Amino acid sequence: MSAFLNKLKVTLALVACSASFIAAAQEKLTVGVDTAFVPFEFKQGDKYVGFDIDLWDAIAKKMHVSYELHPMDFGGLIPGLQSRNLDVAMAGITITDARKQVVDFSNGYYDADLLMAVKSDDNSIKKFSDLTGKKVGLKQGTAAASFMKSKYKANYVEFPNIDNAYLDLQAGNLDAVVHDSPNVLYYVKTAGDGKVKASGENDTILPQQYGFAMQKNSSLTPKINAALQALRADGTYSKIYVKWFAKQPK
Repeated sequence: MSAFLNKLKVTLALVACSASFIAAAQEKLTVGVDTAFVPFEFKQGDKYVGFDIDLWDAIAKKMHVSYELHPMDFGGLIPGLQSRNLDVAMAGITITDARKQVVDFSNGYYDADLLMAVKSDDNSIKKFSDLTGKKVGLKQGTAAASFMKSKYKANYVEFPNIDNAYLDLQAGNLDAVVHDSPNVLYYVKTAGDGKVKASGENDTILPQQYGFAMQKNSSLTPKINAALQALRADGTYSKIYVKWFAKQPK
């Protein structure tokens, strides 16, 4: 009998260990990311860097979870959550009522609006209303693209990757590119190389907030919100913000 009990104890211990291992394995999250949205997420050498990357890493540490980044086009992020292939998605995703119908969002972590990028010697496009009849690049599947097509009449060309839109602008194939303000400003400052400038600063077009997206009714949503709140309270959020934008958050 004692031999049987010992064997039973060993078996139960193995089952408990297996259960613990499975639970631990389940804590590794699959995070979808569009890595062509500077300065929020982009590839530098062999590493993914950016504001979102740093902020998410800090959130994961607060939550005591590990994760794996899965780079993909922006248009695949929401479907990836809906099909449950992703646990979290990040890419400067604008929180909208339409998107909230199909996925969860964290509390907003960044405020943005829209800006135009135009050639440095082009003084004909100063306001968004000046885009009428112009050839304008947009990023496919974004809130910016939907808004612009509904509000301003122009000849729109949509790109899966906004970098290609900027290249077409520099090549003279587009009159302007419209995208989220932090991305436009970062491009003008870096890869724009003095050939591109920002325009439309006096217009306040499509004020928006970015959030991390999760599966609908995800148990992660309150945990991510709690981690975000803790990072704001302990100063970590501000440090990451200053690192990437060289100013304090509002």
